[in-house]
Amino acid sequence: MKTSDGAAEITRASKSNLAFAFIAMSGARRRDITTFYAFCRVIDDIADDNQRAPETKRRELALWRQSLSGKAAGEPALAKPVRDLMSRYPITPGMLEEIITGVEMDIDLRHYATWEELRVYCHRVACAVGLVSIEIFGYRNPTCREYAIALGLALQVTNIIRDVARDLRADRIYLPGEDLARFDYTEEDLRNGLTDMRFIQLMNFEAGRAEKFFAESTRLLPREDRRSMLPAEIMHSIYQALLRRMKLDNFRMFEKDYRLSKTEKAGRAAAQLLKIF
Repeated sequence: MKTSDGAAEITRASKSNLAFAFIAMSGARRRDITTFYAFCRVIDDIADDNQRAPETKRRELALWRQSLSGKAAGEPALAKPVRDLMSRYPITPGMLEEIITGVEMDIDLRHYATWEELRVYCHRVACAVGLVSIEIFGYRNPTCREYAIALGLALQVTNIIRDVARDLRADRIYLPGEDLARFDYTEEDLRNGLTDMRFIQLMNFEAGRAEKFFAESTRLLPREDRRSMLPAEIMHSIYQALLRRMKLDNFRMFEKDYRLSKTEKAGRAAAQLLKIF
């Protein structure tokens, strides 16, 4: 599926769990979710690029915002295919701008004091992505929007747990300050890679939060939309397994990278496929 805008190439290069879930799709919807994912990947890469100055990042993201509402001078090749999505699905510029606002938070914010503050970030970079994705997947029951929000929170909290060490190297701490204080664990402890019992308790607390949202998403998934939400449920299965692996291993993120192999992901995708037949 080669396109002139490079969406498929961007998606393949990412090697992400989200891209893997697209194997459950075909035809126009797969093409369109690939375009949307490429948009998410591109704007996230802008915010994360240490070689770009903050003002350059803001300028590039502002151009993306402008291009969502109409053709803009100097816009990326991917902009028109993204606008085309909005002509085919009930997706508004505001829904996509929410995601841009989320990645922009990474330009300046380096830590969060409370879960409520972090939840705003999680909503913008994960739940908002889910809310656009389900429009492309197609659904019948409006409860699917609540499902997408709960699953987005579960996935993002799992990401935060998995990426603690990597984010720290980028001088970012997503674990809420109030959570660190709850277990008498400091940012200095974290920067020193101290993985004592306090750290394990803290990580278990965060894992419990993710597990709560996974359970909530399962409860909220409408029966009539199980087939259309198959890509999302593949993500659910992969990330829940990843969370379980980290938990059973006492969260050794400073020593190793946690991921599922392609074979493990394929097995989980197959299991989800069998559920709907």
